[in-house]
Amino acid sequence: MPEQITISRAMEDYLKAIYQLSIEIDRVSTSQLAERMKCTPASVTNMLQKLSGLKVVEYAPYQGVKLTPAGRKIALEVIRHHRLLELYLSEVLGYSWDQVHAEAEELEHFISEEFEARIDEALGFPDRDPHGDPIPTKDLEISTERFLSLWEAESGQGLTVRRVNDDNPEMLRYLASIGIYPDVQLIVVEKAPFNGPVHIQIDSGQHSLGEELARQIFVTPT
Repeated sequence: MPEQITISRAMEDYLKAIYQLSIEIDRVSTSQLAERMKCTPASVTNMLQKLSGLKVVEYAPYQGVKLTPAGRKIALEVIRHHRLLELYLSEVLGYSWDQVHAEAEELEHFISEEFEARIDEALGFPDRDPHGDPIPTKDLEISTERFLSLWEAESGQGLTVRRVNDDNPEMLRYLASIGIYPDVQLIVVEKAPFNGPVHIQIDSGQHSLGEELARQIFVTPT
């Protein structure tokens, strides 16, 4: 992180959120950020003004916000910490994949670069976290590969799960109970019409997933 900039934990959280939202859009609106951060638009505006003053975001009222190169670097550093910690908690300390996100949220702001490097080496320099999300490299490069959601798949299609959204621990527990993880292969047996469920076949048997759940699972053709 740039030595001349003092960035608080709250600021890091905002920069990370802006990065994640901007994967889908060029500029993030105040309302989108308020929803993500679970706070008022006025609070978001106040923070964006501070971040703009530090030159880590480009912000103008009613025009949204985007990261500057310096802001993107900070966001990716925090994301690297977070995803390495998730994998370490899972593989070394035995946390389940629905538990690691909350723990990593607390720890990501405090580990040193030395500790980060040692985790990376101990894990064999991984490129994905337990949910399949890409881990930025030590040079803060990150894969931008995009995947279709299971909801978008065609009937009869063989698929490999690549990643799963990690926002909802209850959802992750359910997916684990039916055997859906990154790298698992499945077949879309049928997609019912009129927004009906997706019927899939995996080793644990056949299961029916509604639209909300199927949109959280990202796949590639097998």
